[in-house]
Amino acid sequence: MTDSLILEVANLETDVLTGIYSEETGRPQPLRITMRVGLKYQDRYTPDCPLAASKNYMDLKFAATEGLPKGVHFKLIEAVADHIIETLLLQDDRVTWVEVKIVKLAISENGEEIGITLKRERRGGAFA
Repeated sequence: MTDSLILEVANLETDVLTGIYSEETGRPQPLRITMRVGLKYQDRYTPDCPLAASKNYMDLKFAATEGLPKGVHFKLIEAVADHIIETLLLQDDRVTWVEVKIVKLAISENGEEIGITLKRERRGGAFA
């Protein structure tokens, strides 16, 4: 059995200039973003493990909020996910893969989740 460590920030809501909504209104579109990050792990996580043994969850939140360039219109939400993924892969070489799910809140009518999930793996020290 192989152990794995997956960090997650779920259902983070942020406004991003993206898609037809932003083109038509000139306003940012509300998005709900969930990120899952595979991280190289230690053999054991004991009570006295230092904080550096894992990744700061605030790095994930930053990549999906303040890490997005202000004033840039992303035509596709896929481009938003791609930017988040690149940010997280560049930040820390312990990150082995990143998965980003984005739900477009502005077009939901009955609570349905309309959006995308993009996943990228690091292979041989480079991005896949």
